[in-house]
Amino acid sequence: MRVPPSALLPILRSPLQGEILAATYLSPHREFSVTELAKLAKASLKSTAQEVDRLVKAGILNDRRSGNQRLVCRPAPSRIVTPLAELLASTYGPLPVLTEELSGMKNIQKAYIFGSWAARHAGLPGQPPDDIDVLVIGSPTLDELDNCAEQASARLHRAVNIRRISPELWANNDKTDPFLTTVKESELTEILL
Repeated sequence: MRVPPSALLPILRSPLQGEILAATYLSPHREFSVTELAKLAKASLKSTAQEVDRLVKAGILNDRRSGNQRLVCRPAPSRIVTPLAELLASTYGPLPVLTEELSGMKNIQKAYIFGSWAARHAGLPGQPPDDIDVLVIGSPTLDELDNCAEQASARLHRAVNIRRISPELWANNDKTDPFLTTVKESELTEILL
């Protein structure tokens, strides 16, 4: 079965390739196990291992063994690695960057990316997103969310807009709030915290 190319970055051969590269390239000082990459990409271990093999053979990723684990990381900066990291930050970057930025925050029950980025991530065609829209369900402080948005914006080279709502409001199926109705009816990409 042929997998269609990535809607976020059509020069990549598959969305899985984009997810693997984004995780590794946007966390340059970290190693990932193939199992961890499969979990992050919501893909099978076999498909992830095959994609990692291709990327390692092409010199786009480095790997090493530690016991029975295969650890994968981004190579040292180079004429190819540095611009690829910037391109990945602009396309696939929101999910790994926001996962990292929001993970340490308390009082968040759920978080989602919505809007045009979530639509492209789901494979829907359209123009590249200009900004990243995030919905946080919970009660972190607005200062914490502003700091998170600022740091994520700097890392992604584009505006990150975070909106906070209460868990009660999210659970309510009131159709009179046009914002919530639109968000709930559109593509959502969950940020796993």
